[in-house]
Amino acid sequence: MPSDLISRYLWLVDTIRTYERITREDIDRLWRRSALSDGRSMPRRTFLNYRAAAEKLFNITIACDPSTYEYYIEGDPADENVNEWLLNTAATQQILSESRDVADKIIVDSVPSAREFLAPVIEALRENRRIRFDYHPYHRTIFTPSIYFEPYCLKLFRQRWYMIGRHVEQGRIKTYALDRISNLRLTPKTFTPAYGFNAAEYFEGAFGIVVNSAPIEEVVIRTDSRQAKYFRALPLHQSQYEYIHDEFSEFHYRLRVTPDLIQELLSYGSRIEVISPIHLRFSMADALRDALDKYE
Repeated sequence: MPSDLISRYLWLVDTIRTYERITREDIDRLWRRSALSDGRSMPRRTFLNYRAAAEKLFNITIACDPSTYEYYIEGDPADENVNEWLLNTAATQQILSESRDVADKIIVDSVPSAREFLAPVIEALRENRRIRFDYHPYHRTIFTPSIYFEPYCLKLFRQRWYMIGRHVEQGRIKTYALDRISNLRLTPKTFTPAYGFNAAEYFEGAFGIVVNSAPIEEVVIRTDSRQAKYFRALPLHQSQYEYIHDEFSEFHYRLRVTPDLIQELLSYGSRIEVISPIHLRFSMADALRDALDKYE
């Protein structure tokens, strides 16, 4: 699909979302002022085509109130995490593409794995197609060739895309980072996902990409009022809730204790204190002592 068309569909959705409810006349007025229109109106047939295409592309419904003739997005798109991410990403891309004159003043992080392999993996997810690829893990000097894999879901974490699915030869669920993959190919063989696999349930209680057999526990960390503001603005995990005290805040989470959680908590240094569970507190103390030993 031409990127120019996607930009037009995005413009329509983003405009309706911004105004919440808007008439066809106001849409046309705003369209004439946009860089996509060359100052020309949007014919009714074009509007209807864009509306239908945007609904299909973003999996939304653009409804019209017959009493006011106002268009609006039916339901709350934020309820769908993937759709919200797609819309936000596309909107950001559109804004940046129209800001080339100040490109040297805008610095963004790249996600290189998405550029080459995200599209074929999504196609494999859509069609339940088995894929084959070579893998280059960081902890090995020799790559693993010709892994046959049945992808079940994708997850974006720390600017990296990961795919989770069944390793065919080993017959178990594994996770692979797209930026460590090469020579990925879709095979003609299709598969049926493991019965009962649910991506949300699989990652329940997980902080990042690591999933283990550890139980979900209540993790409590204490912070000063300054750090608490950062956690309120950008929660550490969706299960976060806070108890505010006079001189500090306690943040509670429902999480599995995994290596990536410990690594994340260590990154905050003295700005946080793990209160419970006690075994996580001990793990944090041991890791901090090991780090301090390297400087003594």
